[in-house]
Amino acid sequence: MHHVLDLGSRKFWRFTGRAVDLDGRERWLDAPVSRSSKVTAAWLEAEAARHGGTLVEDDPTAGLLPSMAALDGPGFDARRLRPEIRDFYENTAAWQMEVWTGWSPLFWPAGELVSRLWGRRVEQLALPMRPLDVAHGMSSQVTPIHDHRGVQVAAAWTRTLRGSGRTAFSGAYSTRTLPGADRPSVHVAFPLESGNVQVFLRPSVVDDGGLLLESPSGAFGQDGAYVVVRDARDHAARVPLHERFHVYVDPDGVLRTDHELRLWNASAVRLHYKLGRAP
Repeated sequence: MHHVLDLGSRKFWRFTGRAVDLDGRERWLDAPVSRSSKVTAAWLEAEAARHGGTLVEDDPTAGLLPSMAALDGPGFDARRLRPEIRDFYENTAAWQMEVWTGWSPLFWPAGELVSRLWGRRVEQLALPMRPLDVAHGMSSQVTPIHDHRGVQVAAAWTRTLRGSGRTAFSGAYSTRTLPGADRPSVHVAFPLESGNVQVFLRPSVVDDGGLLLESPSGAFGQDGAYVVVRDARDHAARVPLHERFHVYVDPDGVLRTDHELRLWNASAVRLHYKLGRAP
């Protein structure tokens, strides 16, 4: 039954997407995949091997990005960010998080169905469905992936629900410049069997040094969310999923993040993160 579901979903995305050349024109969509239906840590080793490099494990100060300055370009200057925000992205492993979640009643049934049929089973993109799912917080592990020169090309970020021990997300974080773009975006790839889900987030500095990351509406090849299917002929589809992260320091000096996922123009789920340096 599960094999039929996974095969059916890949056929759907092939039908609704377009053929792409991931070694050529659409190389910007080349990203890690899982070799099994359940997403395990094996994709990290495979990705390191693909770059001819290594994994850097057990680094207590590992960051999702080696430097926020990697995002610099017209309209973005990392020097304007609050130092707490830069510290979080450049030393992510040194931080802890508390999470709250709230689903729109309109989208909750569909979210629960997807979570039951796919998310929890494959241990990927398993959004928490109920507030108590995240009552004990969420633990995270950051593993930098280096190429043959020792340069960080991505960082694997695995987040686990402490209460149940289930993996909720496992993704590769890096920067990537889209075709025709004037500066890099934050690129997040979530491996799946024979494919992945990718999000390109455009950064901007707001308020008094806060960070805004957005995947807006747009054309194929612009910031946004994509599903990629890898097989004899690779396909990719842009999906109407839009994310918005607002990372800021509140009046009490606490680092927080408001995270919203929208389908088309309707809000599906909101999450809030309280972030603090690990003792």
